[in-house]
Amino acid sequence: MRLQEIHIYPIKSLGGIRLKEAKVEIRGLQWDRRWMLVDNNGLFMSQRTFHQMALLQVGIESHGLKVSHKKHPKLNHYIPFEPKTDELIPVTIWEDTVIGQVVSPISNRWFSQVLGAPCQLVFMPQNTERHIQEKYQVNNESVSFADAMPFLLIGQKSLDDLNQKLSSPLPMNRFRPNFVVSGGKAFQEDQWDRVKIGECIFKVTKPCARCVLTTVDQATGIKGKEPLRTLASYRTKDKKVLFGQNMIALITGTIKAGDQIQEI
Repeated sequence: MRLQEIHIYPIKSLGGIRLKEAKVEIRGLQWDRRWMLVDNNGLFMSQRTFHQMALLQVGIESHGLKVSHKKHPKLNHYIPFEPKTDELIPVTIWEDTVIGQVVSPISNRWFSQVLGAPCQLVFMPQNTERHIQEKYQVNNESVSFADAMPFLLIGQKSLDDLNQKLSSPLPMNRFRPNFVVSGGKAFQEDQWDRVKIGECIFKVTKPCARCVLTTVDQATGIKGKEPLRTLASYRTKDKKVLFGQNMIALITGTIKAGDQIQEI
């Protein structure tokens, strides 16, 4: 088995970036979900409610991020890696409330106008620690602004299996993984406990419970019924629809597309 694809999503719930190599850090891949949009109450915003967030594509440049609109390429915005303010505010993501750093008033205005809702862009400072649930910890691990865990892995054969059951096949971007695995069998990742990718070692913590975000077309921002309807018919356990595996890193380093993957 090989590491077929590597993806990061620098701004939570916006378009992802496919990489040839990436640096594995404890809280996730470098730059992955280090930024997040929040409403006036500091609550995180996502495609679950704001489907149009799918239309905002993020790219990495030498000194920061560039956000562009998939339907209007001339509508874009540049975000430096270092926030322009010293303003720290409490932000809430699911059950966690942590400190985020406001990036800039310019970014706040741009995203508010594009999304048609007042919001602020925040960055996760290095000294902000958002610990994963204690029952999944090995070394008191922290996570970025990702939903629950630092890494998400999905086998390409698992998506192939799902697509055979759908009237219209769907791309992997519906599921927003960090790692896509080639080879093996469908849902082989369900059986893993520890896995080695290149020189890095990961602990599989729990299956990923899927939500309505997977029903948002990443090219159009339009919400449908699939793949949740079909997945629910054969991938439901304890009232949760499962697809992909969450992981934490035990040994960090750099990984590259094409790296060998071994269950250990």
